[in-house]
Amino acid sequence: MSRELSELYGSLAADADARDLGLPDVLRHQADRRARFRAAGSTLAVGLVVVGVVIGAQVVTTPPASVPAPAGMPTPSTSPSPSATGGSPSPSVPPTTPGRSPGTTSPGATGTQPSRTPTSIPDRAFFALAPTNQVGIAPEFRDEAVLPNLCGADIGGEAIVQRRTRLLIYKLPQTPKGYVPDGSYTHSITIYRAGRADDVLKELRQAVRDCPEQNGSSSGSSVRSRQRLLSDSGFGDESVLFEMRNAGQDVNGTPTGADEVRLIRAIRVGDVVTILWEQGWEGTSSQRAQVDADGRRAVAAIRRWLG
Repeated sequence: MSRELSELYGSLAADADARDLGLPDVLRHQADRRARFRAAGSTLAVGLVVVGVVIGAQVVTTPPASVPAPAGMPTPSTSPSPSATGGSPSPSVPPTTPGRSPGTTSPGATGTQPSRTPTSIPDRAFFALAPTNQVGIAPEFRDEAVLPNLCGADIGGEAIVQRRTRLLIYKLPQTPKGYVPDGSYTHSITIYRAGRADDVLKELRQAVRDCPEQNGSSSGSSVRSRQRLLSDSGFGDESVLFEMRNAGQDVNGTPTGADEVRLIRAIRVGDVVTILWEQGWEGTSSQRAQVDADGRRAVAAIRRWLG
């Protein structure tokens, strides 16, 4: 053994002799305490790791708290995403409004506004004769009876809002210009209170039925006339056509041996009634084709006016 190593061992032995070494039981007790501390520390560390994992999982999986909707706002419903259902999502069905039965339409849903009863009658509401019927005499507005007497019947007088009447002179298309006219109309337009115009036509029909014959005058002479309803359709919302027939007379009151026929047509368009009372000219009779043509022109003018 070298000298340096011998001196080192000698120094170590002297140092050990100078110190009080612990007893074996004490050393074993201290070692057991250190072992228990290490085991407790390991257990605590494992527990902390487990708690951290649980808390982390809750943070990841817990959805964010929903913010409450303001008062009065509907809460949106959640629907499955397309990827979860395998197809496109179905559209949400709006809630049924209570208090309305199926099939009813709410006011204003059609977009159409209810028609209003007019209060005045402009000149443009009256039709113009076809060029082949014009005689060069302008129509004349004046107050006239709009219907012939029908055994004294009063028809719709209390429901009138406004009325205008004119005298209209015409010729037939085949009559050359400059010749004597073929006929004339007392043409009237009357506005009735809402819902009363159809009653007026009912009253007129009944008045004609109730007055099949009556005494009257023609060209200053006493005559007996006969009234009857004629079938009629295709004019306005509804129409009434009737004839008055009496023994014909010339301008001097001499019987002609033929009947003189007057045609009167009342046409309703909404709350408006127009009447064409054909009165002839110097004993002529009404021509149905001409009265029909002018009736259609009268309806067209009223519809343009009412819009």
